[in-house]
Amino acid sequence: MKGKDNVFIMDHPLIQHKISQLRDIHTGTNEFRKCIEEIAMLMGYEALRDLPLKDVEVETPIETCVTPKIAGKKLAVVPILRAGLGMVGGILALVPTAKVGHIGLYRDPVTCEPHEYYCKLPEPIEQRTIVVVDPMLATGGSGSEAVDFIKQHGGKHIKFMCIIAAPEGLQCLRRNHPDIQIYVGHVDRGLNEHAYICPGLGDAGDRIFGTK
Repeated sequence: MKGKDNVFIMDHPLIQHKISQLRDIHTGTNEFRKCIEEIAMLMGYEALRDLPLKDVEVETPIETCVTPKIAGKKLAVVPILRAGLGMVGGILALVPTAKVGHIGLYRDPVTCEPHEYYCKLPEPIEQRTIVVVDPMLATGGSGSEAVDFIKQHGGKHIKFMCIIAAPEGLQCLRRNHPDIQIYVGHVDRGLNEHAYICPGLGDAGDRIFGTK
């Protein structure tokens, strides 16, 4: 994992291999969905390495000991609808007790600006470590807006996780939210005239859910 300021690029061979599978136009819906979930789990392993711990007393079959457990309120996973839903299972595989919120955004087809249509977050959000997930960070508009909404609701400890990012989106998110940690599977070349990431992997939501 390579880090620069608040941005962490995942260079693990397993993550890179699975991203290549996602890119392939011949990868079907079932395999695509599984890869998204597996990548989220591998990235989550790294992104959650700084969760706070506290010592608790546990009785083993041999004796009683003091051993660490995750401290404080449980983790919150917040997918940006709808593609972000594909990453939730990977995080929950690591932390099954995590709460799940949802943020619904749609991108204006003309201006490419994000608009909110739904926001539901677990309480008390200000006491939780929040992981916002979305497979693609293109212009950075939706990601920035989602973090804005969470902060407006009181969220403070925020991480953003995406599988593929365009440099433009990464720059936008870093500029608007320099206080959050950003985890990226791969940084692609850039955006085309329709604000799609190139080479990218197409529409992540359509490929996860088998829609057009």
